[in-house]
Amino acid sequence: MTSLVLVPGLLCDHRVWQPVSDTLKTQAQIHVADHAQCNSMTTMAERVLALAPRRFAIAGHSMGGRVALEVMRQAPERIDGLALLDTGYQPRESGAAGEREAASRHALLALARTQGMRAMGLAWLQNMVHPSRLGDSLLIDTILDMIAGNTPDKFAAQIHALLYRPDATDVLATVDCPTLVLCGEQDTWSPWARHSEIAERIRGSTLVSVADCGHMSTLERPEAVTAALGSWLEALPR
Repeated sequence: MTSLVLVPGLLCDHRVWQPVSDTLKTQAQIHVADHAQCNSMTTMAERVLALAPRRFAIAGHSMGGRVALEVMRQAPERIDGLALLDTGYQPRESGAAGEREAASRHALLALARTQGMRAMGLAWLQNMVHPSRLGDSLLIDTILDMIAGNTPDKFAAQIHALLYRPDATDVLATVDCPTLVLCGEQDTWSPWARHSEIAERIRGSTLVSVADCGHMSTLERPEAVTAALGSWLEALPR
């Protein structure tokens, strides 16, 4: 059976993958990565590789997709398949745009330090899920509980990793395994156009959009995400 490493994004843990992994465990041996106190994509990828089986498929959501690309950079010979969900590949922009990103992320960190992780999460997720789901208390509480399980120091470490993320453009051209690229149609954080670019750069990849879905696709539309991942797993070498 295929070994599948699921990589969570910023301030997320196994719960962001739970609705998907509960079904996919019939197709693969599931391992969920934990970023611990890592403060760079490089060390996050090194941790994944240190704890993963010798060969495995990898799926990353959001920041986890960037980590998955760094895993691919470091050890492509170990990867049987790659899935990139609601993510990106470019470094932080230079100039004013990059400064705005840094200021925005540091403002959230300041909010976390002064008012707590849950309060920060409530402000942050307003643009993270489809607008129609903001009143879904089960979904929102699941996300807030994950965020609240972290500390501001861990948040700071992950912000550092994102602000100093490597450019993965060169990695995309080298991917030589079955690849799924998936995005919520209404993802304003990691928009559809970016995923279209990723799919164009990875030879033979499959591009999937999820309707009525924002950035948190695995929790917002788990059935659609699970179906796409299940088809991708079926295409992997045995």
